[in-house]
Amino acid sequence: MSDIIQLLPDSVANQIAAGEVIQRPASVIKELVENAVDAGAKTINVIVVDAGRTSIQVIDDGCGMSETDARLAFERHATSKIRQADDLFTLHTMGFRGEALASIAAVAQVELRTRQEGNDVGTLLTIAGSHVVGQEPVSCPVGSNFKIDNLFYNVPARRKFLKSNATELNNIMTAFERIILVYPQINFTLHHNGAELLNLRAGNLHQRIADVFGKRFNQDLLPIEVTTTLCHITGYVGKPEAARKKGTQECFFVNGRYMRHPYFHKAVLNAYERLVPAGMQVPYFIYFDVNPADIDVNIHPVKTEIKFENEQAIWQILSAAVKDAIGRFCEVPSIDFDTQGRPDIPAFDPGNSAAQPSPQYNRDYNPFRSQTERKASVPEDWQQLYEGLRPQTEEQNIFNTVSPREKTDGVSLLSSAPLLEDKSPAHYQYKGKYIMTAVKSGLMVIDQHRASVRILFERYMEQLRNHTASTQRVLFPEVVQFAPSDAVLLTILLPELDNIGFDLSDLGQFSYAVNGVPAGIEGLNPVQLLRDIVSDAQEKSVDAAEELSRSLAQSMAQHAAIPYGQILSNDEMESLVNELFACSNVNYTPDGHPILAILPQRDIERLLT
Repeated sequence: MSDIIQLLPDSVANQIAAGEVIQRPASVIKELVENAVDAGAKTINVIVVDAGRTSIQVIDDGCGMSETDARLAFERHATSKIRQADDLFTLHTMGFRGEALASIAAVAQVELRTRQEGNDVGTLLTIAGSHVVGQEPVSCPVGSNFKIDNLFYNVPARRKFLKSNATELNNIMTAFERIILVYPQINFTLHHNGAELLNLRAGNLHQRIADVFGKRFNQDLLPIEVTTTLCHITGYVGKPEAARKKGTQECFFVNGRYMRHPYFHKAVLNAYERLVPAGMQVPYFIYFDVNPADIDVNIHPVKTEIKFENEQAIWQILSAAVKDAIGRFCEVPSIDFDTQGRPDIPAFDPGNSAAQPSPQYNRDYNPFRSQTERKASVPEDWQQLYEGLRPQTEEQNIFNTVSPREKTDGVSLLSSAPLLEDKSPAHYQYKGKYIMTAVKSGLMVIDQHRASVRILFERYMEQLRNHTASTQRVLFPEVVQFAPSDAVLLTILLPELDNIGFDLSDLGQFSYAVNGVPAGIEGLNPVQLLRDIVSDAQEKSVDAAEELSRSLAQSMAQHAAIPYGQILSNDEMESLVNELFACSNVNYTPDGHPILAILPQRDIERLLT
């Protein structure tokens, strides 16, 4: 029997590795920008065309590479970061496995221009599909200039499954944010299709956060800092009043690398217990500096999941640091009697006694005076003064409507049962949450919030299809500012938002003026509503136009629907029930939750037997 195991060619092996390392254009930008940071760059410019499908260019002013290094950089497992296995436990840099450039070159056409300080000319290297097309000297500035064209051109299946340009650009912005938040001392720019999306100057961390996510963070963040033998923790956490239902920025970084860590996330939430309502999110930007030997960053292909050796101890340190920040900057104001304007409290003087207070009382009052004497001072017709003011109970109303011939010895014969049905409302509200109404088969219970969601969802979908929404102009336009990744998604939502009744004006720098809102959502905060709509669309990652419309209509309906606890009149309940049964689907909300249930008559009778 012949041998069947063979070594894969390098080009095939690189394409397989690219499937793990290079998942989308954002992965390319992440790897190249991290390499630029490791090269000591002070300015990094990223230029993207068609969300990375056509071209990605990363230009830095770092140390550059020699002719030999430029060629070796694209070989698998070629790296300047490690020489032996022990070096893995002392890493302070980003890329170190030597797979990024080889993976990129395996699935794209790459052009590299690079020059080191002291060299008169640089190197131009051209690679396509892991094959070197050409190498020659070239005149270029110090640093590196990577240009990646036609990503996945030789892997059509991977290119076909890329999302829309808006989604891919949103992923690029997210990956870019995770790097620029770690290196505020570096200048960054980002251009897409010739338009400048970000231009960040070097500064401190607080200023970088405000530049990226909006000036509102200037007032919403509290600094934290703690140093122990296990770790050094710095960064910022949000004030309790900065809590939001969704769409907050929650970022952990360890040794300059972004990470996800649900366990540490719980430590932050634990510090806000009883300070923010359940389900609310608080923004935070927390940076860990730990011994590289105490963490493992290589347990995930994109290195976003990191294992800590002393996880539980760091959890306690983190929770205490956040609690301390909240306690120091959000204390309840107290009266300080040591200030200059303290009140003058006289010293105790035993010889200066206070005057005894004299009580005031009615000397003519006598509770034992005869009843006849007391009645004399009360008008005989005093009851007429309160005529019509005393509320009558429902039972009294019923008995008052019974004719005298239907009463026997003061007891009603209850022959007025039809009258009871006429007086009783058609619907009943239970605990401000459910509407109960009688049907032929028993008792129907309707969730008022979910019913309102279904009604509004179908109304908004109809408005989006027919462009018939009406806009309510606001007297004083409000300004809403988004994070870069959210602003990219908002540009895709703008036509649908316009169809549903929003009137927004682009002010630049990811800010929009809210000039008008959909009619019928009075009482809602339009700024927070827009942020929630974008966050919902961000979570669902929808692409198709119909799915985008459904997502927008559902998000609007959720926020504008009748809330739990709102008391409804019988007319309002009647209108809600009628509108619900006019919908195409009366049983479920757009996201699949049941709206109503029927308690059969036989079950009610069984309970009462």
